Amino acid sequence: MNLLPSDITALWITLQLAAVTTAILLVIGAPLAWWLSRSSSRFASVVEATVALPLILPPTVIGFYLLISFSPDNFLGSSWLALTGHSLAFTFSGLVVGSVIYSLPFVVQPLQTGFQNFDHKLLEAAETMGAGTLDRFLNLVIPLTRRAFVTAALLGFAHTMGEFGVVLMIGGNIPGETQVLSIALYDHVEALDYQRAHWLAGGLLIFSFVLLLLLYGFNRHKVNK
Repeated sequence: MNLLPSDITALWITLQLAAVTTAILLVIGAPLAWWLSRSSSRFASVVEATVALPLILPPTVIGFYLLISFSPDNFLGSSWLALTGHSLAFTFSGLVVGSVIYSLPFVVQPLQTGFQNFDHKLLEAAETMGAGTLDRFLNLVIPLTRRAFVTAALLGFAHTMGEFGVVLMIGGNIPGETQVLSIALYDHVEALDYQRAHWLAGGLLIFSFVLLLLLYGFNRHKVNK
């Protein structure tokens, strides 16, 4: 494999970013999706539209407004600076915040669909037997909707792996810190180094295809079982 040490580092940063982002999204996405699946409030439509915005909004638009928000002159940026002593922009932490926002619908929507298809009579039966809210969710809802959780986790991870516009806007291109695979690929293309660009692009293509193949195979197996 004809890759530079910086490419290996970019791969490691990308994997870390995807793993951390997916973990955070599952923690915050599950209760959000649960609320959306059960809420009859008109406000739920506003929340759904907000969550789905990254699906149609150009990544550079999201990145631009996040970059403004990360400024020490704004609440988010100044609060982070006060807590950590470091700026949020052009850091790995900033990449995580941006990735969580940009990949949110890829986790929330599969979970919401899974929760909507869940038989809520089972929750009522469990409640009559004395099971608490958290107990019912952890021991009943999650096991019976695990297909939705697997789908959400794989889609969130894969989508984060391929991010470009958002991470470039808020993280820049700092080797060893914020340079992810998609940006390293862009650098190779810009330098007309197509051989290394092929390695990165082909690797991402194969990774994405295999991940989707496993996902659809898993879902098809569960449906036919």
